[in-house]
Amino acid sequence: MQLATLCYVIDNDKTLMLHRIKKKNDIHEGKWNGLGGKFEHGETPEECVIREVKEESGLIITNPKLHGFITFPMFDGKKDWYVFLFTAKNFEGELIDSYEGRLEWIQNDKLFELNLWDGDEIFMRWLLQDKFFSAKFVYENGKLKEHNVNFY
Repeated sequence: MQLATLCYVIDNDKTLMLHRIKKKNDIHEGKWNGLGGKFEHGETPEECVIREVKEESGLIITNPKLHGFITFPMFDGKKDWYVFLFTAKNFEGELIDSYEGRLEWIQNDKLFELNLWDGDEIFMRWLLQDKFFSAKFVYENGKLKEHNVNFY
């Protein structure tokens, strides 16, 4: 089991996205993602997402908003991933040259034109709703096979 966070940093009508083109053997290679990553020992979801966004982008976020939780069974073929989904509208700092890929502010109306995971196209729309969600996305060989969600 792997605990992780995923955050979409929003600046008015733009969202910071990461084009995963730098790491070798990256399961996300060529995809556009939000920012985030694996928990370190003893971290809360909020501590993890703040640390990960700073490491990957150089930005320091404050008051990240938790929108939901997604289970990805055997996503990487090795273990189940459990991901806390956040947005952040309050931040400071300057973007760095990320070791994960190329960072870019994308117009919100252009987000779904990017090379996203199929599931991301679904749950990113949920971030706009004022509901908390718990979902499961099942992938096989990089293809979304099914998903389900509960809204609260």
